[in-house]
Amino acid sequence: MSEMNEKGTSRREFLKHTGQIAAASALAGIAPGVFAAENNTIKLALIGCGGRGSGAANDAMSVNKGPVKLVAMADVFEHRLKGSYNNLKQAQPELVDVPEDRQFIGLDSYKNAMDCLSPGDIAIFASPPAFRWVHFTYAIKKNLNVFMEKPVTVDGPTSRRMFKLGEEASAKNLKIGVGLMSRHSRALEQLRNRILDGEIGDIILQRGYRMHGPVGFFNSTVKPAGISDLMFQVQRFHSFLWASGGNYSDFYIHLVDHQAWMKNDWPVKAQGLGGRHYKVNAQGVPFVDQNLDTYSVEYTYADGSKFLLDGRCMTGCAEIYSSYAHGTKGSAIVSKSGDCGMPSSTYRSQNMTAENMIWESRVRRDQGNPYQNEWNDLVDAIRSDTPYNEIESGVKSSLVTSLGRMAAHTGQEITYEQILNSDHEMAPGLDKLTAESPAPLQPGPDGKYPMPQPGITKTREY
Repeated sequence: MSEMNEKGTSRREFLKHTGQIAAASALAGIAPGVFAAENNTIKLALIGCGGRGSGAANDAMSVNKGPVKLVAMADVFEHRLKGSYNNLKQAQPELVDVPEDRQFIGLDSYKNAMDCLSPGDIAIFASPPAFRWVHFTYAIKKNLNVFMEKPVTVDGPTSRRMFKLGEEASAKNLKIGVGLMSRHSRALEQLRNRILDGEIGDIILQRGYRMHGPVGFFNSTVKPAGISDLMFQVQRFHSFLWASGGNYSDFYIHLVDHQAWMKNDWPVKAQGLGGRHYKVNAQGVPFVDQNLDTYSVEYTYADGSKFLLDGRCMTGCAEIYSSYAHGTKGSAIVSKSGDCGMPSSTYRSQNMTAENMIWESRVRRDQGNPYQNEWNDLVDAIRSDTPYNEIESGVKSSLVTSLGRMAAHTGQEITYEQILNSDHEMAPGLDKLTAESPAPLQPGPDGKYPMPQPGITKTREY
């Protein structure tokens, strides 16, 4: 509680000394580069109130250059919005101002929430990734800054669309953050600088592992009664490729992203494999989702170097969740644990032992949380009106992740250009979707959904 009081005091002092500036900002409020709200406060609208959205909103309200206030919330499920609201109100009572008339439910609720903002405020997108381009289009129209969670696309057509929307946002001087927080890890920043300076030579091999038990909505059984196919798929979005890119895109994108960042390049092709080992749950009820239990993908860069990615969602197996880089002069631990777990370190040989260590990252305590860092960086850019747009790298990371997924699902070697220019939009027309619309994916008579068939379905994933 004392920390909250200190924050509250600092905000009151800030407001005391910036009242005249705030008034001028309110009058000038239609300029996208100016956060236009009462008392110099940046307003937030949270669209997608699950765990990640709630976490992003809490981080937004904890920035070191506040105040930032949550004023609107939207979700398709009322219980999820209410749960998020109660948790956020308890955590940040002074900064959550979302009465019931600014709590919106439904597929079009994103518009209602963004309509509560002024130009220069921030919309948070944390609904299933399939809806990113829909919500981003409206935010640009409203001259809003945006923070969107990863992935930001799941296929080629939506990636092309998002690239164009990113250019429109830059033309309007909007600030856009993407939730690939590894790029805001101060440890990984330090490591990248050392790699680019040649400390371990030229990177010739990268490895990434995310192997643990099922989490999120990784697998699903037959849709229960009382919910439509559409709402079932939105609710359990990790289980469906159109909604999220499946567990491959949602779970593995951070490894793909930070390894490409370390390499300072993007893979140009991929080949891979995967398997579905468990077709029923412990009670013998069939799984109906589209995910594979294991993936192993080899990405290739233009210079011929490789990135090997292994993923597994299975209980009882060895758990490995980390990433590594191997160069011509040495090696590095990129993430010691998780998506960007400290410390990062470099070594003078391929044996990553203490006696071979060259360097280990050291990060200030107040900069140790990359989730908070990404919000500090975004809000700093808004308040200083400096260019800030992470869409290009966010879309490329999403697309390269989908590239590996498509290679495993089709059993073919797929190039970056092939998936970028693919005509398979998994869920077209999402901007016109209503609660009565048919689901983008239809089940068979047994309640199961189309599965990838490597070697049979070769040009699309299902």
